[in-house]
Amino acid sequence: MNTLACDEIRSSRPSLNRGEGATVSTRVRYSVVVPVYNEQEVLPTTYKRLKTVMDGLSEPYELVFVNDGSWDASQAILESLCDEDPAVKVINFSRNFGHQVAISAGMDYAAGDAVIVIDADLQDPPELIPKMIERWSEGYEVVYARRTVRLGETWFKRWSAALFYRVLRALTDVDIPMDTGDFRLIDRRVCDVMKSIREKNRFIRGLVSWSGFRQTAVDYVRDPRLAGETKYPLRRMLRLSSDAITSFSDKPLKMPIYIGTMVIILCLGLLVYAVFSSLLFRHDVSGIIWGVDTCALLNGVVLVSLGMMGQYLARIYDEVRDRPLYVVGSQKGFQKESPPGGR
Repeated sequence: MNTLACDEIRSSRPSLNRGEGATVSTRVRYSVVVPVYNEQEVLPTTYKRLKTVMDGLSEPYELVFVNDGSWDASQAILESLCDEDPAVKVINFSRNFGHQVAISAGMDYAAGDAVIVIDADLQDPPELIPKMIERWSEGYEVVYARRTVRLGETWFKRWSAALFYRVLRALTDVDIPMDTGDFRLIDRRVCDVMKSIREKNRFIRGLVSWSGFRQTAVDYVRDPRLAGETKYPLRRMLRLSSDAITSFSDKPLKMPIYIGTMVIILCLGLLVYAVFSSLLFRHDVSGIIWGVDTCALLNGVVLVSLGMMGQYLARIYDEVRDRPLYVVGSQKGFQKESPPGGR
C-alpha cells in the first residue's frame, strides 16, 4: 500500500488498540456490511465516519467490509484497518462477483441482531444509522432509506432511476419501495431469510420486500460521491434492471401475446380494407407492400418473444448449474474460519 494511503488511515483512525475498550463482545448487536470495489480514495473517510457513528451507540458492533475483487489498494487499506481495530472484518473475493453478491456475502458473515447495508462511497450518510436503529427498536424488521433528493447526479441518472422504479412497480406484484437503494437495516430474522435464498441473479432490495416483514422508511438527501467514479454505469444499471424485472415479474412473458394479438388484428383489418378497396372502390392496392409490412411486423414480434423467453431460460440455466454465489480468496478478523464460498 502506498505511503500516502497509510498516512491518511493513521490520521483518520480513532486511537484504538486490540484489547482496549468494549468494541466487540461475544454477542454482536449491530453488523454494518460495506461492499467495496476500487474505493481506495474514500475508505479512510468511510471508516472514520462509520466508526464515529457506531461508537456513539455504546453497543457491540462489527464492520464487515466485502472487497469485491478490487484491483487498487482497497484490500491493503482494509487489512491495515483490521490489524488496528478488532471491530473490522474483511472478506476478499477471488475476483469481482458484483455489488449484489457482495452484499449477500456480507449478510452471510454478519453476526449482529441487526444488519445495516451501506455503500463505501458515502453518498448514503452513516449518520442516518441511529435513526434507522430507532425505528427498528419500534418493531420494524426492515428500515430502508428513501432518497428525497439526489445531489451531484446528472439529469439522465435521476430520470432513468425514477423511470426504473416506476416501471418495476408497474410490472411486479411485490411492493418494492420507490426511490430506495440498498442502504437499509434488516433484522436478524430477515437476514436469515436472505441467507437461505441462493438465487444467482440477485436484486437484494426486491428480495427483502418479497420476504414480507414489516417495513418503514427514513427519508434523507443523498450526497454526491466523495471521490472516485460510480460503480453503476449505464451497462450495469441495465443489467440490474433486467435482473429486477425478470426475478419478480412474469409480465414480460405475457407482453408478446398482447403485442402479437394486436398485430394480428391490425393485419386482418388491413386485409379487409385492401379487399373492400379493391372490390368496391376499385382502388389499386399493391399486394407486395402489404405483404412486406405484415411480414416485418410479425418477424419483429417473434424476435421480441424469443428474446424475452431467452432471458428467463438463461436464468433457469444459471440456477441449474448451481455454482456458488461467490468465492472467498481470503478473510481477516473473524474469530473462526467461515465457509469459503457462497453456497
